[in-house]
Amino acid sequence: MIKIGDIELPNFPLLLAPMEDVSDPPFRALCKEQGADVVYTEFISSEGLIRDAAKSRMKLDIYERERPVGIQIFGANLESMLQTIDIVEKSNPDIIDINFGCPVKKVVSKGAGAGILKDVCLMEKLTAEMVKRTNLPITVKTRLGWDHDSIRILEVAERLQDVGCKAISIHGRTRAQMYKGNADWGPIAEVKNNPRMHIPVFGNGDVDTPEKAMEMRDVYGLDGCMIGRASIGNPWFFKQVKHFFNTGEHLDPISLEERVDAARRHLEMAIGWKGEKLGVFETRRHYTNYFKGIPNFKEYRSKMVSSDDAANVYEAFDEVLEAFSGYEFV
Repeated sequence: MIKIGDIELPNFPLLLAPMEDVSDPPFRALCKEQGADVVYTEFISSEGLIRDAAKSRMKLDIYERERPVGIQIFGANLESMLQTIDIVEKSNPDIIDINFGCPVKKVVSKGAGAGILKDVCLMEKLTAEMVKRTNLPITVKTRLGWDHDSIRILEVAERLQDVGCKAISIHGRTRAQMYKGNADWGPIAEVKNNPRMHIPVFGNGDVDTPEKAMEMRDVYGLDGCMIGRASIGNPWFFKQVKHFFNTGEHLDPISLEERVDAARRHLEMAIGWKGEKLGVFETRRHYTNYFKGIPNFKEYRSKMVSSDDAANVYEAFDEVLEAFSGYEFV
């Protein structure tokens, strides 16, 4: 059994990664239904929260069906991060996660996300003070280092653990790599195999098949797997991985009917969360992924992503079922 603080998880849990504009409540709910053991919110700016920015506040919305759920925050100013803890606690998450890994320029330029990898002492201090501020488990998501010449993940993991971090998720790339090249899980395994480490060590990066998840478990010996891009348009990935673990066989491809049902429910939940206008708009980005691979789909996709009226989108779903009845995904 794996534990994050007092939260008990199954052996080798599968975690839904925090992804900007993806990991919202409707998507998290779908992934949870399909076997995700822990889900995380989109990352939330500490500065945005303390300024009471509406977009940041809305990202704090969590629901009972998602638990255990972590709220992820980012920032580089200690006082702001501590104020954020007080705000986040009111949403009653199970976990508070600190983003020390986001590589995008707008975050890094403020010294936050992966930018903090240049200052391990600040990373340690922020974590230590946030642990003192709350009784909720504090976890961290980070990268191997700023660049190839400054990889100190063994030291970083020890120092974060020693100040009270309850779990660490490590993406197997440096900030300099962004998302290019292949993720290197070797250094993550070194962290896990360090005899001083006793908190869970989760791997992240390039797990896009059940076989790779099994490799992360059986070859690299990690405690669990954080799944990001492989789940976009495919919330069933968690179920596919677990089925492969249990049987050694792949699940049959997800049917057209299942995909349409997921897209429909995704839209319904989004409308229930944000209202029709925003719900319709913010769900558009998912449709291409749900129906990826269907030939001559442009006409239907165009209708789904151009309409501001939910009824038209639901009608497009019905048309897809009729037009592609019998289509088999591979």
